[in-house]
Amino acid sequence: MELVIDFPGGARVDAHFGPYDVPTDQPPQGGGSGSAPTPYAVFLSSMGTCAGIFVLGFCKQRGLPVEGIKIVQRVDRNPLTGLASDVELEIQVPESFPDKYHAALVKSAEQCLVKKQFESPPKFNIHTEVK
Repeated sequence: MELVIDFPGGARVDAHFGPYDVPTDQPPQGGGSGSAPTPYAVFLSSMGTCAGIFVLGFCKQRGLPVEGIKIVQRVDRNPLTGLASDVELEIQVPESFPDKYHAALVKSAEQCLVKKQFESPPKFNIHTEVK
């Protein structure tokens, strides 16, 4: 997969891949206009949305309604580094959701590829090239 990152102005840094554009910005106190989430916020949101894809798939495969289901993600950050130290994903289900599927919902969310990537981090090769 190849992504192209560009700098459209101000503190914006956007990613482009396939037919998609992912805008990012910094908040005003960071020199941006706050027109889009920060790259780190997009990264963090990928954990919850990835888990959500697996929860959605689990429900769809079993004909279970997803109305009223939410995933609330809480991130504790190390105050010295600013990096995530603990991530909690709370899958909230309505009272009508069958109890027998609660544990299976958790197992489905645990299949998230973003979570698995954390467990097996990639190697980085950062370099410059004159074009």
